[in-house]
Amino acid sequence: MNFIIEVLKATIPAGTPLLLGALGEIYVERSGILNLGVEGMMIMGAISAFSMTNITGNVWLGVLISIIIGGGMALIHAFNSITLKANQTLSGLALTMLGLGLSGLIGKGYIGVPLSGKLHNLPVYGFKDIPIIGPIFFDQDPLVYISYVLTLIFWFFLFNTRFGIELRSVGESPDVADSAGINVAKIQYLATFIGGMMAGLGGAYLSVVYAPAWIEGMTAGMGWIVLAITIFSLWRPERAILGSYFFGCIRVLQYRLQPLGISPNLLNMLPFIFTILVLMLAAREISRKRISSPSSLGIPYFREKTL
Repeated sequence: MNFIIEVLKATIPAGTPLLLGALGEIYVERSGILNLGVEGMMIMGAISAFSMTNITGNVWLGVLISIIIGGGMALIHAFNSITLKANQTLSGLALTMLGLGLSGLIGKGYIGVPLSGKLHNLPVYGFKDIPIIGPIFFDQDPLVYISYVLTLIFWFFLFNTRFGIELRSVGESPDVADSAGINVAKIQYLATFIGGMMAGLGGAYLSVVYAPAWIEGMTAGMGWIVLAITIFSLWRPERAILGSYFFGCIRVLQYRLQPLGISPNLLNMLPFIFTILVLMLAAREISRKRISSPSSLGIPYFREKTL
């Protein structure tokens, strides 16, 4: 039982960067924009948070900068996709390559440099003593608690506010939303910006909390797993938390299973093997429940066609 609790406790921080990225990507895709640049935004969030923390000694300032950088990169994709009507797939892939290359260039001087500050665990007294659940969920760092709150906020705004209704309407039928007086471009820009900020925050968590160091390419495909979680969650924030912690658990088991003599190469393949399996299961559930992705996902909206 102690081993299980230790694994599950480690699962929460391992899945938190995925959860943060997935929450943002759900909003982006709900608006009809496909952003494959999550990996690039996450890695830029990681290096910007790490470098700013080292320069200032303030972790929270590093986190803030990562959010701004992630949002700024997302606006590049928004301009290409919404204003220029460019191919969203190519724009997202270019954003990923830009982020990976630029982060490697900026981070050369930070390889092997220790982080000057770190967020430590902050137990929630009273809740921490609850058997099993307490040590797992309520003996974590502040950003984990923030991720809990953000999941609730994103769910509430998506399904219980006017903004959420407009966001989903734009993603399903932008021409109908436009005819109802909704500013399609504004909603899509805002959703894409939110997605970029969350991806940057997820990257910051990696470099200043989960593994407080800078390693080139440290996201290691996590941005692509975020995209898989977005589909697995059926574009719902409350389901994203399950998918994120599932992949977080797999990441933890990678290290826990190594002493058993299992090939490290096989263990490194585990997240991507399960990504394929999760996508297969999600596709089956989507078919069974007759649920599909937002109808306008990846399709540029030309207002002139509706006039």
